[in-house]
Order: sequence, then structure tokens, then C-alpha cells
Amino acid sequence: MRGGGNARSSRALAVSWCPATWHPRLDMGRLPRPRSSTSHRNLPHLFLFVLFVGPFSCLASYSRATELLYSLNEGLPAGVLIGSLAEDLRLLPGAAGRRDAQSQLPERTGAEWNPPLSFSLASRGLSGQYVTLDNRSGELHTSAQEIDREALCLEGGGGSAWGGSVSISSSPSSDSCLLLLDVLVLPQEYFRFVKVKIAIRDINDNAPQFPVSQISVWVPENAPVNTRLAIEHPAVDPDVGINGVQTYRLLDYHGMFTLDVEENENGERTPYLIVMGALDRETQDQYVSIIIAEDGGSPPLLGSATLTIGISDINDNCPLFTDSQINVTVYGNATVGTPIAAVQAVDRDLGTNAQITYSYSQKVPQASKDLFHLDENTGVIKLFSKIGGNVLQSHKLTVLANGPGCIPAVITALVSIIKVIFRPPEIVPRYIANEIDGVVYLKELEPINTPIAFFTIRDPEGKYKVNCYLDGEGPFRLSPYKPYNNEYLLETTKSMDYELQQFYEIAVVAWNSEGFHVKRVIKVQLLDDNDNAPIFLQPLIELTIEENNTPNAFLTKLYATDADSGERGQVSYFLGPDAPSYFSLDSVTGILTVSTQLDREEKEKYRYTVRAVDCGKPPRESVATVALTVLDKNDNSPRFINKDFSFFVPENFPGYGEIGVISVTDADAGRNGWVALSVVNQSDIFVIDTGKGMLRAKVSLDREQQSSYTLWVEAVDGGEPALSSTAKITILLLDINDNPPLVLFPQSNMSYLLVLPSTLPGSPVTEVYAVDKDTGMNAVIAYSIIGRRGPRPESFRIDPKTGNITLEEALMQTDYGLHRLLVKVSDHGYPEPLHSTVMVNLFVNDTVSNESYIESLLRKEPEINIEEKEPQISIEPTHRKVESVSCMPTLVALSVISLGSITLVTGMGIYICLRKGKKHPREDENLEVQIPLKGKIDFHMQERKPMDISNI
Repeated sequence: MRGGGNARSSRALAVSWCPATWHPRLDMGRLPRPRSSTSHRNLPHLFLFVLFVGPFSCLASYSRATELLYSLNEGLPAGVLIGSLAEDLRLLPGAAGRRDAQSQLPERTGAEWNPPLSFSLASRGLSGQYVTLDNRSGELHTSAQEIDREALCLEGGGGSAWGGSVSISSSPSSDSCLLLLDVLVLPQEYFRFVKVKIAIRDINDNAPQFPVSQISVWVPENAPVNTRLAIEHPAVDPDVGINGVQTYRLLDYHGMFTLDVEENENGERTPYLIVMGALDRETQDQYVSIIIAEDGGSPPLLGSATLTIGISDINDNCPLFTDSQINVTVYGNATVGTPIAAVQAVDRDLGTNAQITYSYSQKVPQASKDLFHLDENTGVIKLFSKIGGNVLQSHKLTVLANGPGCIPAVITALVSIIKVIFRPPEIVPRYIANEIDGVVYLKELEPINTPIAFFTIRDPEGKYKVNCYLDGEGPFRLSPYKPYNNEYLLETTKSMDYELQQFYEIAVVAWNSEGFHVKRVIKVQLLDDNDNAPIFLQPLIELTIEENNTPNAFLTKLYATDADSGERGQVSYFLGPDAPSYFSLDSVTGILTVSTQLDREEKEKYRYTVRAVDCGKPPRESVATVALTVLDKNDNSPRFINKDFSFFVPENFPGYGEIGVISVTDADAGRNGWVALSVVNQSDIFVIDTGKGMLRAKVSLDREQQSSYTLWVEAVDGGEPALSSTAKITILLLDINDNPPLVLFPQSNMSYLLVLPSTLPGSPVTEVYAVDKDTGMNAVIAYSIIGRRGPRPESFRIDPKTGNITLEEALMQTDYGLHRLLVKVSDHGYPEPLHSTVMVNLFVNDTVSNESYIESLLRKEPEINIEEKEPQISIEPTHRKVESVSCMPTLVALSVISLGSITLVTGMGIYICLRKGKKHPREDENLEVQIPLKGKIDFHMQERKPMDISNI
């Protein structure tokens, strides 16, 4: 979009600075060229150029500082071409001939610069937000960020200084809004510094808007025609120039108003309301219309608000009476204070303009003024004094109605007095109760039929019968007091309650047969008595507080009411005798506090009484009960019964069998006291039931693999945050006789030893060595020979404790050959001992000359008779004693034995290793020969096969 009428509708002006004079000159070669250029069109420009530049021309080659000015409308989309710096700076090939003769720009080869030109912004400010610059072509385009002139230049004014690569500036003209850029043309050999100004033109994209939706204007009702009143809060339009507010109008002028618009030096337009007709507030006090503001855009945009024109009052009306004269009749026996007439004037104005006061005219005689009183505010005329016998029977009362700034209105009241010949009845009271200034004082709760006063009713003339009655409501009765005539007793009819009603007003009325009435008013004031006790709003005051409260914590504010008055109704508060000492109750305010920290685990509920006492004599009181519940906080960690738990478990215990119970408690309540148990270490072997605390092993335990386990069990409660504790669990495995003795020597049933015939009796020949993985009695081993085969095998015996085989008798010539001894290796396990067997082969001869012969003998199945003879050793298990003693000593003893067995086995292993190292015979000694065979022979199988050391 090259130009498009929006982007480049104004000329691009190039201005350069001479380094010597700093005088700007117009670069006329950059002015836009028309498509059909003629020489005469350029003459004016050339003339201006000569006039301007002639006296101040500089000798510099070509200016290195240049300024370009572009203009475009706001709100354009992205990609609109603003201008080409290369073209406007005459850097394109077609513009080469138009350079100044003194230009220092380098020569170009062909149509391009060598090296090529580069355009860039001096710094990265707001350039990427509003414009984009092509580094090669030097073309400026609008960016994706839409330019809003009102947002950029909202404040207006300001200078035109350059700041950064892109800055916003508004010129002194309110219609100007500039976008300022600093552009560098590189490389260095033809460096240019270009200042670019982009003028943002306004479009009509904002409608006028009034700052308020309701505008009020007050006009005096006596305002003359053509009165001008400025309307506050004029409309505002962010647009400028012709797009701003141009005119105002009313939707309805009511035939009384019009609008005019005035413009000040700053171009601001203010609407004025002009009065076009006479106004009368009393006829119409308000006019409502719609004020419309219109801008000058095409099409124009509108804004509106409600305009309320109020008509203010002026004092243009005076008081007026509807009548000029009234007639009034008054009886001579009228009661003083009786209203006889009322005058009223009307003023149509408002406020102070309508205030009216009444007064007698100076023509009214003073005697009439003394007899009849006129209220200056209400206009009511009352009888002011008793009408005497010599009072004039006719009075002319002239009353004036006075208003501010007005001539008084006049009305005449003609009062006629009618004299009464008969005298009214008389009422003579004699008070029994306490009476002061016409007020009778009675105590509440006085009994029924309490007398108040006697009344004597009589006729002064003595001619007429007089009756009387009691007028008014209340617990009173007026009855004749016999045997006297015209005597009446006033008394109560029921008990009175001060809290229900404190004051009564009744009247004794007497009248005669002529119709004359007389009234005597009696005022009865009740006196309060302390007949009400304080009452708590709630007889049971239920409170809660969290434990570990701060000292002097607020609990509640007690409130009791007392219907009595004065001191009798003042309530003080006290704790009951059953309240703990650390509770405090303010006697005046009723604030209940606790002075110490409460611990729910120590005590959860408190119940005590509080008293409310009034200040009567005697005082009355009431009692309420305080029920305080201490709420739990998670302030207690789970607690194990023991710090360390020890369990003795027989080995080979079945998986998930019950090992023991881990007992743990938590003093807290609810979720805070809920405890979850878990195994911290070795959880792959052991598990614990959270609910029951039962410790179980997931797998069967083998003491020979591990004799004891040390666990840590963690107990975590359910509080927030959770508290925890740990306990140490020691599990000792008790040995079970589950391992038969293991024969370590001889290593095979097919091995044999050479025994020389010269061996002396009692000499050790060999030994059987076995170990047992069990402990205690289960690991005590006994050796015995249960089968013999050979020339004279009874010549050899075995030590039941050590397994040493010795020669008992001297060998003879007939004893030569293979002797086979079946040795039984048995433990002393309970309840069933386990054993293993091994074949000891002894070859009696001087030498081993034929090994194959010996091996053939070994492969033959021997026919050996089993001798069921138990070995005799000195260590015997005492099962009965174990059963008879208590459990705990037995367990302790077994533990000691287990530890001792482990030590013994370790020592024996070391001993065997050392002994084997010493038992390798030399070949030249020919004392013993052990020929191990690879095969194993099963002694019980019919076929002659290799046999391992087996259990029987």
C-alpha cells in the first residue's frame, strides 16, 4: 500500500544541517514530483530555494543529518507503507544524478551500492510497537500494534525533543501528534543520521461524551428573557479539530429555552442555556429535556445527557386570607384556655419566602388582647382569662398575616360573648393518698380498694340535682359514699404494676339537670417498688473455649434485665460458690473471663452458677448456670506405654502371625486423638495394624539367618499439624530345633583313612566333627556308633562329646582289612531331637597298595546291624524344670543361651579352620591317608551309588 491517501498524503520534507552554520536548508530535490512534470511548476520552488539558501550556503559536501516528515491516519492495519527512506533520501539508482556536486557519497557499481546500504533504528524503544523498518530497502510500514492517536497524544502540548529510536511528541498545536524516530544509514563510509517525524492524523473514531449522565441547571423564576446560563459539565470528545465537539442542541425546548455555543481562545466549546420566555415557579417548577452534543465528523457522532432545568423561588407572593371576616360566639362560663377561633393565610412561595406570622392590629383594644390570646405562629385564638360580669359582650379582633417583604393580609374576627345566668356545679376534693400539686402518688402493688380521695359534689344554687361519673381508663372506681349524700369515694379496683403503666389521668365529671358540666382532672403517678428480680436471658449459658487459651481470655458477657426502675433495676453480677477460683466475673459489665490456661486433658467440662443481684432493699437475685466445654487442640503427641518393647518369638513363626501388641495412647480427643502406627524401618518384613496395634511379620522368620530385629515404630495423630512419637521394638527369635547336626568331617561316606597295625591302643585314629545351626540344647551334639562292619570293628570307640575315634584294643593279623563304622550325630533338641549319620571307613594295613580294591569295597553296600543305643553325655535337657518355672526367667535364660551359642559357633568355626590347616599329612609319613571320592553313596538305597551325609 504505497501511500493510499492515508499514509503519505502530505509531502516528505527533507531538511539537513550544515556543520559550519547549523542553518537548515530545504532539500528541494526531495519534494514530491508530479507524474507529468513541467518546468514552470518547479520555478516557484527554485525561487524559494535561491532566496533561502543563497546567503547561507555552506561548503560541506552533503549533509550527514537529515529530517523527514510523514503523515498518516490513526487506526491503520499492519503493513501500510509509510515511506521509503532510500527513495526520499535520493539513495536509489534513479536519484543518483540529483545529488549535490559536492556529495561525499561513494560511487556505485551498477544499480547497487557497494557495499550495500543498511537502515536501522538508533535504539530499540517503541519501534517494534508501532512501526517496522526494512533494513535493506529502508521502507517504513505500520506494525501489528494499531496506532491510536488519542492514546499516544492524550495530554497534548509538550515539546518536540527526540528521545530514543522512537518517541511520542505532540507539538504546540493541539491538532499535531508526532511519532519520532532516529534512523542510522550504514556502513560507516556513507553514514547518515536521519530524524523521521510521523504526524498522526485524527479520524472521527470517538463520540462526544458528557462526564455525568444527569446535568442540573437552576434558573431564578424572575430571570429576564435572553438570560444566559453556562451549562456545567460540557461534553468531551478525544478527537480534535473538526472531529471534536462542534455544536449542542436540546431535544425539547419547551418553548421557553434555547441553546447557544461559545468557543474560547483554546477552541473549547461551552453550551449556554438562554431563557426565551417568562418563568413562574408557582406554575411550573421544573423542565426536563435531553441535551445532545454533536461532533463535525462525517458522519457525525452524538452524545447525550439528561438536562434538568429547575426554577428557583423568589419572594413574589404574599400571604392571603380566603375570607375577610369570621364570626365567633363564646359563652360566659367558658373555661380559660379554650380555643374560640383559628385564622389561616396562604403564601404560594417556598421556604423562608412562605413563612407567615400573625399579630393583632394596633386598632384592637388592649382589653380585647388581654381577654383573647393570638398564637403568632398558628393563628389560633384562645380564651386567656375568665370572663367577668363587666366584660364587653362584643369584640372586634383585627388579625394581620405578615410575610417577608409583603404588605400584611387582614382578617376580622367578630367575637360575641353570651352571658350564662346559672352557676355550674362544684367539685370539692379531699385527698387521702399523698397528693402534691394535683398529682396523687401511689405505690405499686397497693391492695385492692385502696382509697385515694373523697369528692363532694354540690349545686351552688341549691336548686338542681347534680350527678357525677368518672371519666378515663384505669383500675379506679368512683362510688357514692353512704350514708352521706353528694359524697363520692375514689378508690382502686385492682393491684397496679409500675412495669406495665406508670401514670394515669382520670377526671371526675359533674353535671346538673340544666346540662352544665364541670370536670376535675386527677393525675395518678405510681411509685416503683423492688418487686422484680433480675432475669438472665438464658438460664443455661453454654460456652466453649479452646484449650491452651491466653490468660484472662474473654468467655462471654452476661446480661440480665430487671424491670424495676432506678437503683432497683441496677444489676450486679457475681460468681456462685461452686465456681473455680480462676474464673472472674466483672460485677458491673458482666464480662466473664478465665485467668489461667485451661487444659482439656486435665478437665474438659466446667459447670458452675452465676448470680445477678439488683440494688433494691431488700435486694433480689436470680441464678444461671454456666456450662463451659474446653475444646481440644492437638497439643499432645501420641504416647507409647513403654519406650522400648521386647518380644520373644519362636523362629519359623508363620507369616502374618501376631507377634505382640504395641500399646499407644493420645490424650487429645476426636481426630486429634486418632493414632496411626507404622513401621519406620524394615517395613518390608514387618507390618502393624493401625487399629489394634498388632505387630505382625509378613514372612516366616528364621533365627539361623537373623537372630534379632530392631524396629522403630512411629505413631502419628490426626491433628493439624500432626504430632508424632517413636518407640523402639526389639524382636528376639527363640530357637526351634529345626536343623539337624551338619557333619563337616569326614566330608564323604566314600572317604577312608589308613590305620597302621602298629597303632597303640588308646591312640586317636580320627574324629567326626559336626556343627548345629541351632542354639542351646538344640545345638548340643552327641556322637555314637550305631553300626559296625569289618574284621573286628568293635576295636574302635567314639567319644560321645568330642567325636574322637580311638583304638581300644591292639590290632592283630586277623584285623587287617576295611572297618566300617556308622556314626550317628544327634542333638538334644526338644521335643524331638534331630540327627545325621556318616560312614567312617578305616582301612587297617601297612600300606595302600591297591586303591582300586579299596574303592571296590567302599562301593559295596555294607550289611550293618543298627544298634539303637543313645549316646550318654553329661548335659541333659531339663524340660520339666523349664516348664515349671515362670515364663520371664525362662525367656531371659534362653536369650543368654542364644547369645552364648552364637559365640560358641563362631569360636568353633575358627577352631576348625585352624585345625584343618594343621591336618594335611605328608606323603612320606604314611600315617593316614584320606582319599576323597567325588561320588556320594546313599546308605539306604539298594543300588550302590554315592551317598551324602544324611539324616535318619
